[in-house]
Amino acid sequence: MGREIGSKQQQMRTRIAAAAARLMAEDGIEDYAAAKRKAARSLGATDTHALPGNDETEAALRSYQALYQPDEQRDRINAMRGIALEVMEMFAPFRPYLSGSVLKGTAGRFADIDLQIFPESHKEVELYLLNHGIEYKPGHQRHYCGDEPRDVSVVRFEWDETPIALAIYAPRDERSSLKTTAAGRPIERAGIAAVRALVSAADSDAAKS
Repeated sequence: MGREIGSKQQQMRTRIAAAAARLMAEDGIEDYAAAKRKAARSLGATDTHALPGNDETEAALRSYQALYQPDEQRDRINAMRGIALEVMEMFAPFRPYLSGSVLKGTAGRFADIDLQIFPESHKEVELYLLNHGIEYKPGHQRHYCGDEPRDVSVVRFEWDETPIALAIYAPRDERSSLKTTAAGRPIERAGIAAVRALVSAADSDAAKS
């Protein structure tokens, strides 16, 4: 009986992951937890233990995009990485990094470009934005530096009609393990040189085709 229940639960996890992946790919939902909850409701799943992990959902998302949106996904990621590189070069004095779904290659429709910077002070970033005529909206996110919760300032603006979310960390955080949850994995990130290499590789592939 226990084995049968376990099998049914795993089947439900797989179905929820697939449904959440479809929501993220088609409707542009960025938050894994929100996508999984909505998918679970649509399937009538009330057991929270049946919810798949983010890794399972990301794998399902990659499969969905590869099967149903291969060209769209490739073009979107290449374009967004190119825009990310432009913004990163502009913010080079603040040691920028690309993170999130654009770096992973899973960004859906309406996704933000997530960037991290590590200035000496928030004020110099605000002045930098003002001096460059960039209108922005301030906000905050809860991140973790190691096991320590951190209220991170995030400024949002548009660049080439693409939403940018610029997370502002303290200089010491650059060498720390940054996470979105206390128990989560460190946030993947790439500096200017790495993103430039991704963009160059995409341009080279496009030239060959």
